[in-house]
Amino acid sequence: MRSAAFQRIRADHSSELAEDYVELIADLIDEKGEARGSDVAMRLGVANATVVKTLKRLQDAGLVTQEPYRSIFLTGEGWKMAEDGRRKHKIVEAFLLALGVSEETARIDAEGIEHHVSEETLRAMARFLARKVM
Repeated sequence: MRSAAFQRIRADHSSELAEDYVELIADLIDEKGEARGSDVAMRLGVANATVVKTLKRLQDAGLVTQEPYRSIFLTGEGWKMAEDGRRKHKIVEAFLLALGVSEETARIDAEGIEHHVSEETLRAMARFLARKVM
């Protein structure tokens, strides 16, 4: 039982970076109409070289497309991952706020929890929120 938990956590960690990148790229496209590597680097507080390497891995994984010195585009699979991350983040953040956590802490904590929360737990959080609103 314990090894299954550790295996899941390792799997969650391996996709965490990709999820953060595609969510941020989706946010930039929604806000600015495009996403550029320099904007990603600035928002994440990392070097442009780090973004270039990560984007290459995301491209190899079929999540983004781009050409040198051009905007970054999400593939269908990339959009699906970004929307799933947004959905998880929204539920987790709302749940933390309902528990009385401050807005800033809820936003920051949700950013980490969203990568590790199970669908079962998300459904329970959503049910709790639905009852609380009524």
